[in-house]
Amino acid sequence: MTHGPEQAMPNPARRPRALTPQELGFTPAEPVAWLSPVQLAGTGLRVALSSIQGGYLDKRELQAAFPDDVHREVGPDGDCWIDFVADLGDGFDATYSIAYLLAQEKLTVGERELPRGQALVLGGDEVYPTPSAEGYENRLVGPYHAALPATPPGGDGPAMYALPGNHDWYDGLTAFLRLFTGTRRTGIGGWRLPQHRSYFAIELPGDWWLLALDDQDSTYIDDPQLAYFSRVATRFGPQSKVIISSASPTWVQGDDVPQVYASLDYFVRAVIEPTGAAIRLMVSGDWHHYARYSNENRDLITCGGGGAYLFPTHQLPETIEVPPAGLPSPSEREKYRLRSRFPGKRMSQAYAASIFARLPKDNPSFIAMVGALHTAMMLALSGVIQSGFGSPLQKFSLVPLCILIAVVMAGTYGFAHLSDSVLGHVRRRALGLLHGAAHLGLTALGTWAWWELPLHDWPWPWSLIAALVVYGAAAGLAATELTAVYLLIAARFNVNINELFSAQGIIDSKSFLRLHITADGTLTIYPIGVRRSARKWAANPDGAPHEPWVVPAGRLRPHLIEEPIVLTAEAPLPAR
Repeated sequence: MTHGPEQAMPNPARRPRALTPQELGFTPAEPVAWLSPVQLAGTGLRVALSSIQGGYLDKRELQAAFPDDVHREVGPDGDCWIDFVADLGDGFDATYSIAYLLAQEKLTVGERELPRGQALVLGGDEVYPTPSAEGYENRLVGPYHAALPATPPGGDGPAMYALPGNHDWYDGLTAFLRLFTGTRRTGIGGWRLPQHRSYFAIELPGDWWLLALDDQDSTYIDDPQLAYFSRVATRFGPQSKVIISSASPTWVQGDDVPQVYASLDYFVRAVIEPTGAAIRLMVSGDWHHYARYSNENRDLITCGGGGAYLFPTHQLPETIEVPPAGLPSPSEREKYRLRSRFPGKRMSQAYAASIFARLPKDNPSFIAMVGALHTAMMLALSGVIQSGFGSPLQKFSLVPLCILIAVVMAGTYGFAHLSDSVLGHVRRRALGLLHGAAHLGLTALGTWAWWELPLHDWPWPWSLIAALVVYGAAAGLAATELTAVYLLIAARFNVNINELFSAQGIIDSKSFLRLHITADGTLTIYPIGVRRSARKWAANPDGAPHEPWVVPAGRLRPHLIEEPIVLTAEAPLPAR
């Protein structure tokens, strides 16, 4: 049972007594199988269409007609708590583990007791793999409604703001705008939805401001959006402190692809710098881990641990320049050092090495696809051998073999080009072609092994059945492990790093931020990590209306990834 974004979930007074779609009102989703044949083809197609048609699908210009509210979040004591989470709309276990923690009235982390944020900022990619109404409902709305089903007593309930990421952009923001800026739905459970555009500004205590930018996957910022933030910036002064939230950590991505930082660089120069305000913090998701770069003036935090598959940290550069050296910019370049990461470097390397076990275990349809392809090539090669060299029949039988070889080489070449980097074209071409050659070598070896077995001499159709069942299974497993070898080697050259980890779908090592801004203007950032997401859940039918519908059967153990990061109102602290 699913609901469109404009429909309400079941009455929160009627609490589910079982974890079924009929009781919950949504279907808890499995993690996206990124290396399944259908999904793999769809990913490539969406990336291509998004890059070609992105400008035509852009709905940001239309948002000039929407209300241009500047929001304000200040608590009764003059301070404010805000939570930040990104990359959250994937499988239920990881997504709900974080949603459950965010919804708790208080969170005990070590010896600290941190209250729930009065506002929750979703930093991008609120749904995977595509932004359909059903996808949002099952992967975002349902889990967050279940975590906080009704407004907590004593107030209006926390606000929820959302910034679109590249996956929210695949339909030109149609489903995103209907969900987060429409008039039919004003909340998700106990969370309020106050925003009216795909970008927003929030005034905070102590002359702090949070500006959330929608730069359409690091391409450009539209004129209505620039006009909106320029109006907001007229309220800034030299004592103002700014937090910029963007959908991607272009400050570190720019180390490889400098031009991705261009839109953010322009925004800083055109909107912020003329006011004299100081940008003290930049925060984003998109890369599904926690990493913090800093110098004496600013902290740059990536925190994309809301539920999507883990992205590695061991490949991160130890230092970066912002703006990147390869980007023409009049701004003065500053160096930043990597101060903290989660998971740690050694754990990230261990996750990478687990590809040999996880790839075949989590991607059975990929085994079937490559097994079928290798079986077809073996049969085609066998036909060429059996037809006799130089015979007219052999020339005819070469046609299907050549077609299959072309399919393999084109597939591995295209797979290498799924990498986000636009640099290193020669590197990616070489790796893609070598990957294809390795599969052709495996076919030749497999054909020789098949002819050494007595199964190929069985009468037809038993020999064909044996080839499909026995050879297909063995070749599928062998080709899958060969792909794992390729992914591990390619990652060392900064190619297919994303595929190395998306193929594994690791749901652990999640993270979010809890920020506290005092009335005097001190900002304290608490980076919270969860080493292991919950896998077992139980219904909570007897809880209060605002208490979670679903609770972990075991214990979720949040911890501080690093000591709290303190940014004072008077002057930047020395680099930590």
